Amino acid sequence: MRADSHRVGTGGYADKVPPTTTRRVSDTAHEYTELTLPNDANALGTLFGGKLMQSVDIAAAISASRLARAAVVTASIDSMTFLRPIRIGQLVVLRSSVNRVFNTSMEVGVKVLVEDLMTGEQAHVSSAYLTFVALDQAGHRLSLPQVIPESDEEKLRFEDAGRRREYRLQQRAAKLAQK
Repeated sequence: MRADSHRVGTGGYADKVPPTTTRRVSDTAHEYTELTLPNDANALGTLFGGKLMQSVDIAAAISASRLARAAVVTASIDSMTFLRPIRIGQLVVLRSSVNRVFNTSMEVGVKVLVEDLMTGEQAHVSSAYLTFVALDQAGHRLSLPQVIPESDEEKLRFEDAGRRREYRLQQRAAKLAQK
């Protein structure tokens, strides 16, 4: 076997991950929490948007790694809207899981909640969809195991991920055509 036999793409190489390998969506699920501290906040006492985006990326990367069992990198992130502020002393709760796999890329969904630690109340802050790819040590993309949605919610996210991917590919083609 050639040393680069795990590469994918136009070279026709065998995949490192056998195509029959699968994971359940629940196998990729992760919950990540972080307390909002003064050094994470702006002059109004609310969490910096960039800090939240960093936490979203970390949570998504953990889910992507659980699927790929390899090094993963962020290829894109859809837009994020911040629905409410997160104040100093509140807990940020990030729930992530892989929504769908597309051979060498995957969509990971992250839902962000804020929890008031004094009352226990939680509120939705933001949601994000990130695209990740897994890479070998030489930087080549790896084929990924498919993810199996089991619950009705997971099946809906799986279908929605396919539609979002089509939209992303259309947008990418339009940008390339403009060049």
